[in-house]
Amino acid sequence: MSDRSYPARPILAASTAVIRDGRILVAQRANAPGAGLYSLPGGLVEVGETLAEAAARELMEEVGVVAAPLAICGHRDIIARDAQGRVERHFVVVTFAARWTEGEGATGPEAADVRWVTPDELVALPTTDGLGEMVRAAFAALGG
Repeated sequence: MSDRSYPARPILAASTAVIRDGRILVAQRANAPGAGLYSLPGGLVEVGETLAEAAARELMEEVGVVAAPLAICGHRDIIARDAQGRVERHFVVVTFAARWTEGEGATGPEAADVRWVTPDELVALPTTDGLGEMVRAAFAALGG
């Protein structure tokens, strides 16, 4: 059992909604939970790291893209319970809207596929819950 299962308290994570030329960067999760679903690149916040630093670091580590996190565009509470009703997983993911700086995006151990898509193209992909809402909020936060 990992330290992410049956946590004593919620686990804080950050993700990044990178916008470039009217498109947003999405990555297909390579691992459970949510393997095969498209989402925003992100991961856990490390001790001593700000939310924005975590968002930028995870973006670079996961898909090789550099972006400037500019505004928080939302958050998601991800809570999963086991058959007995106990909290098996509890993540709070804070999402930043960011402007692209460099990198095209690359697959790796955490990302099976990486795409730059328009919001209209996103609806055809299998995605994590709430992704469309977060993408709309990111475009609104960055004025387009």
